[in-house]
Amino acid sequence: MTSTVKRRSYRSEVRSAQADATRDAVLLAARELFTSEGYGCPIARIAERAGVAVDTIYTSVGRKPALVLAVIDMVLGDADRPLPAEQRDYVQRIRAADGALEKIAIYSSALARLLPVVAPLQEALRDASRTDPGCAQTWARLEERRAGNMLLFAQDLRATGEVRGDLADQQVADIVWSTNSSEYYSLLSRRGWSPERIGGHLAELWTRTLIAPAVWVSDVAAPPVRDARGPSG
Repeated sequence: MTSTVKRRSYRSEVRSAQADATRDAVLLAARELFTSEGYGCPIARIAERAGVAVDTIYTSVGRKPALVLAVIDMVLGDADRPLPAEQRDYVQRIRAADGALEKIAIYSSALARLLPVVAPLQEALRDASRTDPGCAQTWARLEERRAGNMLLFAQDLRATGEVRGDLADQQVADIVWSTNSSEYYSLLSRRGWSPERIGGHLAELWTRTLIAPAVWVSDVAAPPVRDARGPSG
């Protein structure tokens, strides 16, 4: 009896490992193709790249919206598997930082690196949500999740004691949520702004809008003082 149970347990572990390996292959293929070819890449091409059947993608990960969301989480986590926000390296560094300015600098720098890849996928998912109910559900889930994460970021900033006292945490979160969006990034990108410039802009915008002036005003170069008497002679 004991040997039978052990054999069943072993077979179950083998099947689980095989399923994990299949899912990993699908996700890696999806990441490579979605980030290089965009949302329009057919599922059949992803299946071919992963060496599996199309139905295997549906059973191991899900339909196209779920696959895109998984790829977005892989890119944001800089990992071979989707990572929740709290496990991402830049999020952990933000939470470990002492001051609000350092937290903002870490986050804006991460966005400058990640948005060029993530924004096109997010915008494609948003556009598809207008006609596809599955995409609409996934897009709504992504937006709500982003909003929740930005509230956590706002609370983290608040804990430094350096956020403006006249702003509620939800206001802080909404300002960050709206300006770190794929839409905001794409608007500036179409005007010729580089990712680095956009990242610097976000850091300055959030600092001046959200943080008490006493924290950052000394870091801003003062304009030259003109002699009120005018030129001599």
